[in-house]
Amino acid sequence: MRLRQTDGDAKKQRDKMPEAPDLQVVKEFLQPRIVGRRITAVAERKPLTLRNLVGSPFKTDAVGRQITAIDRKGKLLLIEIGPDRSMIISAMLTGGLQYCGAGTRLMASTIIVLDVDDGMQLRYFDQKRMGQVYYTTPDARGEITRLQAQGPDVLDERLSLDEFKERLRPFRGEIKGVLTRGQAVSGIGNAYADEILFEAKIYPFTKRNRLSGADVERLHRAVYETPARAVETLRERVGANIHRKVRDFLKVHGKGGSPCPVCGAQITAITANRRETNYCRSCQPGTLFRR
Repeated sequence: MRLRQTDGDAKKQRDKMPEAPDLQVVKEFLQPRIVGRRITAVAERKPLTLRNLVGSPFKTDAVGRQITAIDRKGKLLLIEIGPDRSMIISAMLTGGLQYCGAGTRLMASTIIVLDVDDGMQLRYFDQKRMGQVYYTTPDARGEITRLQAQGPDVLDERLSLDEFKERLRPFRGEIKGVLTRGQAVSGIGNAYADEILFEAKIYPFTKRNRLSGADVERLHRAVYETPARAVETLRERVGANIHRKVRDFLKVHGKGGSPCPVCGAQITAITANRRETNYCRSCQPGTLFRR
């Protein structure tokens, strides 16, 4: 297999943080291909990106170890290496993984390369070096705040409505921010928060404590159904191209100025808190100003 990707391709993928549906299909693709394989070489092309919590150099410590599992927690991908080592990847806005043959041309944004014993490579790239990769032992995992401060995963068995209400209760901010923070439920980022709130017919900037009981019921349903449907689509669309983030099938996210698929009104795009929010003013009525 030879996969090619230019840095121009990577640039087109920027500002699309991998979320639970994206990483779930990456995990499912890699699991039968790299689990059980032994690492034969490691290259750190930009060493400052990796946070080494082991105490031994990554490029020598990991060599000879076997990849024993690959898992996902929220917006993090966890690669277990032997019984006492892990690579934990938080790709953020511009990071991603590429699985390819060793002869495939390297992108300039490639940061870490793992050679495995079947001649393939697993590469981490990051256009703007916004992501974080940790090489850690089980004892040091507590130092990774992103890993510890997460709620139940959005693709795991759904919480009951009462449990969901309890998870939301401590938060008072705008509901989109509550969803993306990851403490109530984990795995939701900017894109799927837009999609979930559209499905639930909730204005994204509504304060959590202003949601009605009916709002919370619709939100509870959408939080679990929307990402699950996306996984089904991504399984068909992504294939071996795990370095690409497929978002064109989403209903409102990234569709500012397009007609709403439900009512035909123009989808609104607002940049607030340094991120773009897309919603339909007709299906999700609300105001930024308090009355």
